[in-house]
Amino acid sequence: MNNSPLNIYEPETETVFVVAAIVKRDDTYLCVQRCRDQHEYISEHWEFPGGKREEGESDHEALIREIKEEMDWDIYVGKKLGTVTYEYPDLTIFLAAYLCIAENTDYKLLEHLDARWLKKEELEGLEWTDADRELLKLL
Repeated sequence: MNNSPLNIYEPETETVFVVAAIVKRDDTYLCVQRCRDQHEYISEHWEFPGGKREEGESDHEALIREIKEEMDWDIYVGKKLGTVTYEYPDLTIFLAAYLCIAENTDYKLLEHLDARWLKKEELEGLEWTDADRELLKLL
């Protein structure tokens, strides 16, 4: 009989630092729909545009880079709206959201299925990622 302690396997969760652009135009906010993803709980859900912060980047640098890469669009990053920590089954997200503006709406959807400009009261009607749904409370 083996008297060694039980070795219970607990899968490690990935920790990701993410930035989100809350882009406002008049009284509407830009929402984008994610493409299919390996994580079914965020696949094809709606979110505010943004992405992962790389090592050594500031939040502002990451947001400008991510929006340029994913939408070929230039934005101006303003004040921090707030932060959210959300634990998915295999992923923990630390999400920092910033109020942003853009001079135009000439973006391209290079990484998303769809985009909509919606009023605050219309936002709840979308199927949001859980982390981004928490951001709605900060608006």
